[in-house]
Amino acid sequence: MAQVDRFSVTMPPEVGEAVRQAAARQGTSVSTWLTEAAADKLRNELLGAALDQWEAEDGPFTQAELDEAASRLGLAQRSDVA
Repeated sequence: MAQVDRFSVTMPPEVGEAVRQAAARQGTSVSTWLTEAAADKLRNELLGAALDQWEAEDGPFTQAELDEAASRLGLAQRSDVA
């Protein structure tokens, strides 16, 4: 069996219920759902740090670069964000 790290977490009841419902929709356990959510959050933080470093070295992304990235990712372009 794989080694695990056990946590006891507290959250507002409405968040807990939403987590249980989301796990059920995906056909997974709450533990698996929370593990995947935590992993997503960690990846997003690492990506944010990498983008911050890129901009520190090469300057801010231009609107054209942001629009191109949004297009490649299939996202709506957001000109309202600086």
